[in-house]
Amino acid sequence: MFALAAFAAVAVFADDRRLLGEPVWAKPMKFGVAMGVYSLTLAWLLPRLTKGRRTGWWFGTLFAVAGVLDVGAVAWAAAHGTFSHFNRNTDDVARTVQTIFSFGIMPLLVATLVIAILLLVQRTGDPALTRALRAGIGLAFASMVVALWLSTASGKQPRTEVDANGTVVSLGGAHGIGDPDGHGMALTNWSTTGGDLRVPHFVGLHAIQVLLAVTAALSLLAKRGDRAWLRGERARARLVGVAAAGYAGVFVVLSWQAWRGQSVLHPDTATLAAFAAVAVLTVLGAAIVVGRPPSARSEPAAHPTGRPGLARTGPGR
Repeated sequence: MFALAAFAAVAVFADDRRLLGEPVWAKPMKFGVAMGVYSLTLAWLLPRLTKGRRTGWWFGTLFAVAGVLDVGAVAWAAAHGTFSHFNRNTDDVARTVQTIFSFGIMPLLVATLVIAILLLVQRTGDPALTRALRAGIGLAFASMVVALWLSTASGKQPRTEVDANGTVVSLGGAHGIGDPDGHGMALTNWSTTGGDLRVPHFVGLHAIQVLLAVTAALSLLAKRGDRAWLRGERARARLVGVAAAGYAGVFVVLSWQAWRGQSVLHPDTATLAAFAAVAVLTVLGAAIVVGRPPSARSEPAAHPTGRPGLARTGPGR
């Protein structure tokens, strides 16, 4: 994926063909980076499973194969100067892409769901890390569901566009909502004149990386002398939980905003109020955790059996 992203980054400048005002190789470049980062995270995560590791391996392999097929289809369409998503034409390139998508998209969703379930039934590290992984993979699954839902809700009426070869292409569906082909932002190409399903999809898909970064930051702070209370697993887990809840709130508001056909750059009063509510609740939650009495933030005393209230009754018991 990263090799494809590097190749596409060069092709963006070497190939002057454009689709809807965007270089034809921009989409493969972004897909390569996004899928590469997510796959790298899964590669790090799956060996940490203590239960169902073999199942995780199989579904991780399924995700990798499906990812190669899907991103390969995007690159194949770009190389031919035409649309990959929503292309309803009947030429060979369009039918090849349609066939690959029909077999490749659902395995990504199923594999992510199975891995999320595996994470729910076991611990993969300390409580903070476990909570970050569960919330992150859950939000990634939700982002895929939202993308499928919004893509079917947008652009219901077929429309035609001209591809980079001057060929008229029939498109059924769109990334944009309210304005299917709204003017895009720089780099991301997210719509500036309507809603865009790619915004919540991107935010949810990369939740796991953000929450892992939060977990790592809390672990580093715990090593400082003036943050000794963070050495307790419960305190860090609660703060990660607050961060995950706040992130999920942002994801929900962005999905709601896109569904209403509103550009992420032009939020209305209702959207701003929703973001403000998420921010206030997140800060309040963090303040409650930080403001707990030191005795409540500390870990319970260790017992010989590892369980409070029980005493060791004999060797090996």
